[in-house]
Amino acid sequence: MQFIDLASQYNALKEKIDGRIAKVLAEGNYIMGPEVEEFENQLAEYLSVKHVISCANGTDALQLVMMALGIKQGDAVFCPTFTFFATAEVIGLAGATPVFVDSDEATFNMSPEHLEAQIQEVLKEGKLDPKAIIAVDLFGLPADYNALEQIANKYNLKLIEDAAQGFGGSINNRKAGSFGDIATTSFFPAKPLGCYGDGGAVMTNNDDYAALCRSLRVHGKGKDKYDNVRIGLNSRLDTLQAAVLIEKLNAFPSELLARNKIANQYSEALAVHFETPTVPEGYVSSWAQYTLKHPSRETIMAKLKDLGIPSNIYYGTCMHMQTAFAGLGYKQGDFPIAEKLAKEVFSIPMHPYMMSDDVETIVTAVKG
Repeated sequence: MQFIDLASQYNALKEKIDGRIAKVLAEGNYIMGPEVEEFENQLAEYLSVKHVISCANGTDALQLVMMALGIKQGDAVFCPTFTFFATAEVIGLAGATPVFVDSDEATFNMSPEHLEAQIQEVLKEGKLDPKAIIAVDLFGLPADYNALEQIANKYNLKLIEDAAQGFGGSINNRKAGSFGDIATTSFFPAKPLGCYGDGGAVMTNNDDYAALCRSLRVHGKGKDKYDNVRIGLNSRLDTLQAAVLIEKLNAFPSELLARNKIANQYSEALAVHFETPTVPEGYVSSWAQYTLKHPSRETIMAKLKDLGIPSNIYYGTCMHMQTAFAGLGYKQGDFPIAEKLAKEVFSIPMHPYMMSDDVETIVTAVKG
């Protein structure tokens, strides 16, 4: 049994994907070939955003945003402590200071209440200049952008959506990847929309941010590749990956329905025994992970392993406890909800090509 079964997805889409790849190989336009722009246009239409700027990976997408927004030393950027390292890493790469925020106990996403408290604390101390918020759509569920946008406007902060896990999610039919001033996503193979290597994208309705990101992803180019008007990166999406993503995006709506059907089966069967994921009214999750919460997770995971059922922990160490951020002065106990999540959450297999028998086998094993 696979945690995420990419082979089954490929077999289902094989003819179309192989045809796309063969076309790229025949034409030989491996860097910034026509498929890159085709994919960007299709993704922009799917998300109902004005601009999509593809790039080499999800971390680069976040770094491009830091550069486009002019984030620098002395700036404070607020982000969840319960997230993948890249979210906070790019803040440090920009020379700015990450200010961590605790989680909402129900959704696991950034707590708007604690965010505002952290903003007020930074303003009171007067050592850093608050500049931006990075909100993460954890495990496929969009963050509370209604509340976050109000807070960002109140304190004149830029709001960045990290939709690396959230792609396919939505709030009242507005899709993840379209929130805030600017958004990013990842096409890492295990993501809801993944390629066959690394890939990422920046999404925005702001013309100036889009122009900056297009320049920054190709060494800060101006009118051509030998006219470099700013310091940038080498961060282009490969044409082959764009070709794969075109066909995967075409199949994505049906895959999203399948993910939600499986998640509903899990929740109906496991709600009595576990804290199952919360999806607020009006929200849709893309179920990048189906994550349960239990104080005896190690025992449960060991039992699943014995039965040949994979499970994983996302994430076992909060950002404020990472060695790389030890100099910021945080300590254990500063973020009680996130720290509890880090000790109790575990994820079970989730992908759109799971068979009903597999779901039943997993449910039976987890319930024990």
